Amino acid sequence: MRLISKKILAASVATAAILGMNGMASAQEVIKFAHVVAPNTPKGKGAEFFKKRAEELLGDKVKIEIYPNSQLFDDSKVLAAILRGDVQFGAPSLAKFGKWTKKLQVYDLPFLFKDMDAVSCFQNGEKGQELLGAMSDKGLTGVGYWHNGLKQLSANKPLNNPADAEGLKFRIQSSDVIAAQFEAVDAVPQKMAFSETYSALQTGVVDGQENTWSNIYSKKFFEVQDYITESNHGLLDYMVVTSTKWWDGLDPEIRDGLTQAMNEASDYANDLSAELTAEQRQAVIDSGETEVLQLSGDDFSAWQEAVKPVWAEFSDDIGQDIIDAAAACN
Repeated sequence: MRLISKKILAASVATAAILGMNGMASAQEVIKFAHVVAPNTPKGKGAEFFKKRAEELLGDKVKIEIYPNSQLFDDSKVLAAILRGDVQFGAPSLAKFGKWTKKLQVYDLPFLFKDMDAVSCFQNGEKGQELLGAMSDKGLTGVGYWHNGLKQLSANKPLNNPADAEGLKFRIQSSDVIAAQFEAVDAVPQKMAFSETYSALQTGVVDGQENTWSNIYSKKFFEVQDYITESNHGLLDYMVVTSTKWWDGLDPEIRDGLTQAMNEASDYANDLSAELTAEQRQAVIDSGETEVLQLSGDDFSAWQEAVKPVWAEFSDDIGQDIIDAAAACN
């Protein structure tokens, strides 16, 4: 009886060990992706596409959870959350990385890119790709650029020339470059979370804001602004980022699958951004809630000249070689 018990015990231990190893081998990687915008925006749809493709490519090896509309973290907190391991992916706007690297401030320079083709040219080029790794020494790795588009100005008074902005309070992202842009036209920049912008406009805490057509439409900013000036004066794009340590420590098969899914999602989101920009711009116009203003050639030049000193102010922080590479894409 004692011999049989030992055999049974040994078999049980062996079985448990095998089950344990199989459990470890099949452990599912739960990946949280947090962002701040609505699901019907290019970023929101891009995140859902990434989830779909990653789970198709990797099966039950991964489970992707998407948290839109600042459900988990806003852009000011998501990078620290990534480093803690609370989430694995975020997609803050490029204006939100000033604490981590000054080089990405290039994307905030006013009137740097004439259109989105110039943006893609730079981001896909040598300098743009190098910038994905600009924060690796701080523990963050960029894995893709997602477009939102060029920004427009809005306020409750017409903004035709720089003098019209004098004294007005504008909600801005947490970017020193964007703050300097508004200070250059004697306006008052107020850094504020994206999620607080609608109520701030509605209650008069701020007089105006700058944003893409996608964000103006999806967050209904046009309902609480009498005028939108189609200025195309700046860029609002995103960098999808993750923890360098987590990313490098992934099983290579999983990392390769996530890379493929991310590349496909980036193409999808960027194509969608161009389509939605045109559609949602027209939807804002058709709403009748706001008046969309077109700048004359002289007024456009006046805006450019008024804010051009911002380039020189930040050239040392960014690197003149980076600015030149971006400008060359025009």
